[in-house]
Amino acid sequence: MNPIPKPYDAKQHAAVAPAGVTLNDPFWSPYTDLVQNVVIPYQYEAIHDRAPGAEPSGAVQNFRIAAGQAEGEYVGWVFQDSDLAKWLEAVGYSLQIRRDADLERRADELIDLIEAAQHPDGYLNTYFTIKEPGKRWTDLTDCHELYCAGHMIEAAVAYYEATGKDKLLNVMKRMIEHVETVFGTGEGQIRGYDGHQEIELALVKLYHLTKEERYLKLAAFFINERGQEPNFIRREWEQRGRRSHFRPHGSSDIDTSYYQANKPVREQNVAVGHAVRAVYMYTAMADLARLTEDAELETACRALWNNITRTQMYVTGGIGSTHHGEAFTFDYDLPNDTIYAETCASIGLIFFAQRMLLLEPKSEYADVMERALYNNVLGSMAQDGKHYFYVNPLEVWPQACSCNPGKHHVKSERQAWFGCACCPPNVARLLTSLNRYVYTRRGDTLYANLYIGSELSAELGGTSVTVKQQAELPWSGAVRFEIAAEQKSRFALALRVPNWSPNMTVSINGESLKFSLSELQDGYLLLERDWNDGDVVEVSLTIQTTLLYADTRVRADVHKAAIQRGPLVYCAESADNGESILTLRLSQNAIFSERPANDLPGGAIAVETEAFRSVTPATDNEPDVLYRTQPPVLEPAKLTAVPYYLWGNRGQGEMTVWMNTL
Repeated sequence: MNPIPKPYDAKQHAAVAPAGVTLNDPFWSPYTDLVQNVVIPYQYEAIHDRAPGAEPSGAVQNFRIAAGQAEGEYVGWVFQDSDLAKWLEAVGYSLQIRRDADLERRADELIDLIEAAQHPDGYLNTYFTIKEPGKRWTDLTDCHELYCAGHMIEAAVAYYEATGKDKLLNVMKRMIEHVETVFGTGEGQIRGYDGHQEIELALVKLYHLTKEERYLKLAAFFINERGQEPNFIRREWEQRGRRSHFRPHGSSDIDTSYYQANKPVREQNVAVGHAVRAVYMYTAMADLARLTEDAELETACRALWNNITRTQMYVTGGIGSTHHGEAFTFDYDLPNDTIYAETCASIGLIFFAQRMLLLEPKSEYADVMERALYNNVLGSMAQDGKHYFYVNPLEVWPQACSCNPGKHHVKSERQAWFGCACCPPNVARLLTSLNRYVYTRRGDTLYANLYIGSELSAELGGTSVTVKQQAELPWSGAVRFEIAAEQKSRFALALRVPNWSPNMTVSINGESLKFSLSELQDGYLLLERDWNDGDVVEVSLTIQTTLLYADTRVRADVHKAAIQRGPLVYCAESADNGESILTLRLSQNAIFSERPANDLPGGAIAVETEAFRSVTPATDNEPDVLYRTQPPVLEPAKLTAVPYYLWGNRGQGEMTVWMNTL
């Protein structure tokens, strides 16, 4: 274990600086525009309790009360401060893309309000300022104080990077100075951690910005203490009379695995507990493993990654299979209709994937990042930017969602806003920072992880280089890289070979490049050469419609198949196929045709194939009975599937990703 970092080496460890990458992509740029022009303004109204039809947020009003600028009662969840923080973080990323004086003014006003709510000793949290003054740091298990601080740190870093304004950054530095006096191994300090991980990865971001090792040391402290004996979560629960914020009447026991605190982090190899907490922690673990060269932590990260992606991840990149605790359950337990797959969990999985790419460049991390991004995350937001899914199901029967208590958490339509609104601003901050996920870099090797139209400026091979990427994903597999360099420069461009397109072809300046899969390095084709100004690399990815089958240990998907085209998972909706879509049966030898999905936005492509429908035969002897001896008959039918991320944009109806096969 090595919690104190070695000197920071930007060339070896850092992702390409965000200021050096700008997006210009026919698929993703409209989403960035949507977030800037609709989502951020809408969410501004929502956190001010002015969004029509949305549940009250209270996020801004709580700060007004805490700052002594208003009177009233605390509104919302104990972690309500984080909604404002994530909105500010999205604003920071948005301002890095395009300066907006009015948006900056609004953000500055909110930052002034946050500063006014801070206590003289640096403490900042509106719940304990308003609702339970004098009880700060007494219920870390449930009350999210460090979690909220972490999100505010991330906002401060993003806003400083965008504007150079350090007011919020200084607010959070004062908060961390206070935290350093409260937590630690010294006499009178708390040797513990927050029940919801977040501050750990935020402190790493603060370290990247300031290069102050104290922030990395504090992040390592929180990670290293989790799961140690005596167990802090259990000890605090006992001290509180076996009560906590979410269990005010007490409980007979507490499940420390829910908080990933059942054992020290280096001994963990199975993802357990609350899914968002887990992947936020794994993200910080991967950061620390890289920056401190901690081999044991790296081994744990790799084991946890493998467990999630090989036994506990949905085909859409969703994680967390039960609504009881928004949690992982056990290997291969992936029900489709009672699924949880919270949006925030997939966003956290993307964070984890990016950090694993920085730790070791392997295409499987980018494959998962892409899968979660194009499917689970993008599908969580309606095309209007104002409606969202918290839960992302793979099978929906609207009547069951409304009438079956076991499925009440599954919604057949996206909601305007939530009282627990962690997901919408999380989507906003991810999409406005998408430029940070396209490339990673190690020395003079530039890894193209995502094929998204963009322009990168960096020093490679000792020369200022611009790499312009043009991409037509997800509808076409054409990708083009144009190199502009002040002089000849030797570096490597590493092209990811997606798991859905092993037959990728590449040419350099029009000359085809011959290579075999055995020549790939961890799923990347490394093009190391002397690059000249004007060099062009053209990539052709094979995008075809295929059937995917789950491991037979996934009981929910036995005898079923899912449709995938390129990076997109598809689904069948009753809007195209009528009711009772689960009666459709798909041939394992299905041949698909493609057509424009004219009733869906963004140039979407629908796929069609001949299928069958199981129909209960009507007979005179058994006119209307629930069970009968005669089997259903198969009638020819046409099956139409559309991209999963677009489901639910044509009104309420049935939907399924996994379809029965013949």
